[in-house]
Amino acid sequence: MAHAAPPRIVIEHHGSPPPPPPYPPNDRGGDDAETTLARLVRTLKFITQWADRAERPVDQRKAFMARIGMSIPDSDDAYKSDTPNCDDVTGTGGTVAVTRSRHKKRQFTFNPSGIWLYRWLAVVSLTVVFNTYAIILRTTFTEINESVLWLWMTLDYAADAIYLIDILVQFRTSYLENGLLVTASKQMAYHYMKGVAFKLDVISLIPSDFLYLVPHVGVNVVVVRLNRLLRLHRAAQFYTRTESRTNYPNIFRITVLVACIMMSIHWNACFYFLISREVGLGKDSWVYPSPLDSNGNATSYALVSWKYLYSLYWSTLILTTVGNVPSPQTNWEFIFVTIDYLLGVLIFATIVGMVGEIITTMNSRQTDFQTRLDSIKQYMGYRNVGNDLQLRIIKWFDYLWVNHHSLDEEQILKTLPDKLKAEIAIHVHFETLKKVQIFDECEAGLLEELVLKLKPQVFSPGDYICRKGDIGKEMYIIKHGSLEVVGDDGHTVLVTLTDGSYFGEISILNLGGSGNRRTANVRSVGYSDLFCLSKADLLEALMEYPEAKALLEERGRRTLIRDGTLEESMVQSIAAPAVSSPSAARNTSNALTRRIDRLEQELEHLQSRFTRLLGEYNSVQMKLKQRIYALERGRES
Repeated sequence: MAHAAPPRIVIEHHGSPPPPPPYPPNDRGGDDAETTLARLVRTLKFITQWADRAERPVDQRKAFMARIGMSIPDSDDAYKSDTPNCDDVTGTGGTVAVTRSRHKKRQFTFNPSGIWLYRWLAVVSLTVVFNTYAIILRTTFTEINESVLWLWMTLDYAADAIYLIDILVQFRTSYLENGLLVTASKQMAYHYMKGVAFKLDVISLIPSDFLYLVPHVGVNVVVVRLNRLLRLHRAAQFYTRTESRTNYPNIFRITVLVACIMMSIHWNACFYFLISREVGLGKDSWVYPSPLDSNGNATSYALVSWKYLYSLYWSTLILTTVGNVPSPQTNWEFIFVTIDYLLGVLIFATIVGMVGEIITTMNSRQTDFQTRLDSIKQYMGYRNVGNDLQLRIIKWFDYLWVNHHSLDEEQILKTLPDKLKAEIAIHVHFETLKKVQIFDECEAGLLEELVLKLKPQVFSPGDYICRKGDIGKEMYIIKHGSLEVVGDDGHTVLVTLTDGSYFGEISILNLGGSGNRRTANVRSVGYSDLFCLSKADLLEALMEYPEAKALLEERGRRTLIRDGTLEESMVQSIAAPAVSSPSAARNTSNALTRRIDRLEQELEHLQSRFTRLLGEYNSVQMKLKQRIYALERGRES
């Protein structure tokens, strides 16, 4: 089929002239002023650039995906976007108009789902965690704050700087509107400022540190910086994105759960020491012991490390409800202990529930797999299956589990659209698909349909995938493993098939004199992973691509002629439909479509007539019932 040459596209350059060609000019006579040294330097530069291009590796995966119209997006989200001076995206009534300008400016924006914004969220989250831990700690244990005050001040104002930069980052973070990524400066700023996050971010940066200058406050009352905790929503964003990005979500959830519990215990320990100091250290058995002995000498309880660890230990006992603590003596102590017990019950229930759910999720695949294996074992025992066959089946299950073939891929991916399913299948099975010659020449649409219809199958050592003379209902593509094409005696190996080989297309296309019968015996050498494509799925896909079908049939005939199973005299009669022009195939397809449309119209007409007759039947039946009822009433009277 001849293809028309694509029209040439001429790109007109505005502004600066196009760059000179990267090779040295061949015209030597018109450049008398140029020295020989300059020519030599330019020639060496051209050779260096040519060598760099030659040594640059080619990404086969991207080339393969680009050929079938599927792109691999870059993970870099902080990008320079070309945006015109006016608004990028405007829309009214559901329609979107993109305004373009000849003079564009470059601006730096963040993709909301990109890697750079995710990394920045990690930095902001660490800052939030620092403030959450340090503010209450330094307020409660003033010795810690006074010992290295310069360090704490440096960390505080570094955290404030990160908060300020985070506001600027959010002003430059794009967002989705009507399915389009908006990168206009004014729209991004307005979208951020109208939300609740902007108000919280501004309040969190109020310079409450000036309260240090108020008499009787001082630098030890770090609680004045409590407004910094309003940035917790950014840590929540980081948690959500990490949970969806990580390959180990259960481990991440457990880690976050433990961190939240430790932070709760930390805050409760600080509250305990604050109440103890307010009541009086060592005043009763419930509060923190006195740091001085009876002689007025300092004891180990005077150490700040003892103060914190003792309070942390007490908080852990009461919140986990696993230890006995002294009974409270005052009203404030009773209130605090009551609240702690309620929080302890809540924390304990949360731990049990979340850990149980995480463990169940982690073991769900293994539990399902073991249930299926146990069911097979019970069935084989009930039916008295031989020990050899039972051992083979158990080994097959072991192979599935060890090589992670126990996943139900179809069930997992059923919620995705067909386009994404095809992209995932091509990404996952790229190493196999690139070796299959039939996929290397077929159209992009056909490749997408075939990939979606492939079903994985696993065969054990010695299993026959097909036998000569069997009715062919599938074709196979080898993903991993080795298969042997053996003779009728079962010992003579004719050829060995490896990864990327495919077979079975001859029988399902009814080529040759054998019809839809298998033409060879194929046996698995070891454990083999194959893709299976059924006859119905293949023919359904080839129905819309007659040229690909003709190409596949032509290859099958060549194979039969090469193997001597198809006579030369039969080629013309078999190949006649394939040699016909593609227009004839399209005409046949159009005729079938018209016949199907007529059948559908007749079916709709019959359905309407049946509905009308059914209504008349119900009406007549109702009238007969009324007449019979009237006759029975008249007879009774």
